This record gives sequence, C-alpha cells and structure tokens, in this order.
Amino acid sequence: MTGTQPLFRFEEVTVERGGRPILDDLTAEVAASGITAVTGPSGSGKSTFLRCCNLLEVPTSGRILYRGDDLAGVDPQRLRREVAMVFQHPTVFPGTALDNLRAADRDLGEDAASDLLDEVGLTPDYLHREADAFSGGEAQRLCLARALATRPQVLLADEVTSALDEDAATVLENLARHLADPASGRGLAVLWVSHNAGQVRRIADHELRIEAGEVVA
Repeated sequence: MTGTQPLFRFEEVTVERGGRPILDDLTAEVAASGITAVTGPSGSGKSTFLRCCNLLEVPTSGRILYRGDDLAGVDPQRLRREVAMVFQHPTVFPGTALDNLRAADRDLGEDAASDLLDEVGLTPDYLHREADAFSGGEAQRLCLARALATRPQVLLADEVTSALDEDAATVLENLARHLADPASGRGLAVLWVSHNAGQVRRIADHELRIEAGEVVA
C-alpha cells in the first residue's frame, strides 16, 4: 500500500473475551477504497475485527488507526456516523420506514427519505409502511438506507446476506458495488464480512483472511 494511507491499520491488536483471545496480536491494513472482503472460518474473529473499526469492540491491547488517527482518542458516536454498520440480522425499530430513517437523522425530510429508499431499491410507497411487516430482504435494505442516512464514508457489512435468499443477496451485492463506485456519488470504502467464496469473487476488490484471530493472507 505504498503511497496510499490505509483506511484502517491494526497494530498488534488483541481482543480478549472471557480470558480467551478473539483477535491475537493482529496486525493488518485495510485499503482506502473499494470493497475489502474479510474472510475466514466461523469463529475466526471476523466480526470482532469489523466491530473494532467503529469501536463496538475495544482492543485489550494494541492500537487501531483510522486514516492515521488513533481510535483511542475518537468519540465513538461521531465515529459511528462516519463508519456505519449493517449487521447479519436486520433490526428494524417500531414504526414506519420513515421513522426508522429518522432514527439516524431526525431532521430527514420525506423527499430525502424517499431518495434513500430509492438508492437501496425500495420504492417511495414503502416510506409509510410499518417496518416490522417487511420481508427479510426488504428489512436489510431498510437497515442499509438507515446506515446511509448519516452520509458515512465507510460501510461495515457483517454477513449481511447470510440469512437471505439468492435473489435478495444479489440485490445487496449489487448495492455494495454501486456504493463503492465513486461514480455513484458515494464512493464508500466497504468492509464486507463473508464466508461465501463465490460472493467474494463477485464483489471484492481486496481480501483479508483471518484464522484463529490472526491475519493469514
């Protein structure tokens, strides 16, 4: 990565839980643009690695740099607006889709909210539907729109298609590629945790493989 500052740099990072290392003296860099797939077997530390990037997990030792700044000195709430995350199982809040989007930006107008839904492939008539009636794929797209409401620069995606059927998964894969493309107006850096080798081949620009809490490739 000579000549380009990494998006994230992990320096000898250990995360322990119950006295057991989940990440073990891990050192790695994440590319500043495109989609980086974080791969590895179940229980290897992929999700913990991802959660460290927006301080949902805090290292036991070592340090993490975000665009050169030590995350130890960064306000977590401010960071999470810039480094947004979508989880494996979509979590919608009570109320309509608009209510969910306004949970991220309380001043969001209906036109802007409709634009967000359109960006993730949901038509404006979803805006006033009850979110708990959405299908799994629709709910995950709503969660993605909610994450985008803060206009983040980085998107963390943790196994976001694992509970979806093939068609819904393809929609999210295409959305990720669109969001990572500077021509989209977003140009987000995306970290995408996946155990699906075919999916990684389809969408990833870079790959970082973790096994037993350590980067192996």
